[in-house]
Amino acid sequence: MNGGPSGFNNAPVTRTFVIACALFTIIFGIQGRSSKLGLSYQDIFKKLQLWKPIVSVLAFSSTPEMMFGLYLLYYFRVFERQIGSNKYSVFVLFSVIVSLLFEVLALALLKDPTLNVLTSGPYGVIFSSFVPFYLDIPVSTRFRVFGLRFSDKSFIYLAGLQLLLSSWKRSILPGICGILAGSLYRLNVLHIRRLKLPDFIASFFLRFSWPSVGSTPPAAPSRNVLGNIPSYTARQVEASIFSANYPAPPMPSTIEPPEDSIATLVSMGFDRNSARQALMHARNDINAATNILLEAELH
Repeated sequence: MNGGPSGFNNAPVTRTFVIACALFTIIFGIQGRSSKLGLSYQDIFKKLQLWKPIVSVLAFSSTPEMMFGLYLLYYFRVFERQIGSNKYSVFVLFSVIVSLLFEVLALALLKDPTLNVLTSGPYGVIFSSFVPFYLDIPVSTRFRVFGLRFSDKSFIYLAGLQLLLSSWKRSILPGICGILAGSLYRLNVLHIRRLKLPDFIASFFLRFSWPSVGSTPPAAPSRNVLGNIPSYTARQVEASIFSANYPAPPMPSTIEPPEDSIATLVSMGFDRNSARQALMHARNDINAATNILLEAELH
């Protein structure tokens, strides 16, 4: 199992978020202010430091936390490829806002002096992502080490556990709040999963982030730059193929889909045969094929 194609290809929001977190962590680390970025109840309600929540979300409090956190954010880019950059932007905003509200509420209710200041970092987004990771990403490999059973997902869980316990209570609480936020998103509270930000916002992320290793330009001029909205032709294919009753047989492409494209869709949790058919209908455009499969799951 992997996160799909290497690099930040088709994941501009993740790329921007990772770059921002790395820069903020390095800048505040050089200034020696990393330990002062954590969120506290007094900062919000007594000192009215409203900038604190924003900074506390973008900057990790230590280098080890940054390494594990950025690795997990990078891996979870697979979800942006699944739902598209517009909807993934909503997922990020929802996770950040809801987890912060839970954190402030927990600080007010617990009144624990050892939890006076929580650790900083995008814990809400990271641990919200563990909800779809647990429910939607299948296990592709199982193995044993010293008699213990592991899977290819075990390494992601271990990285998350390390991040969760990095600052003990100060990091456990933000992690739990992130899981709660991810669960609410999964339950589609207030129909949040139907929302998506306007196209120009995802386009901004695409222009804002400089090219990274593994990013490739669009294969054809007619292809959508954001990679998350099917073209008019693709929508027609979706309507004819993936309606509730599947009224018409598929029109296969003359070119057999590449094995690596099929493997990419399978790694996202789709059935191999469905992935192959979607690629054939999308003329081997992996972005359009992903949208076709996602639309099929909504019916």
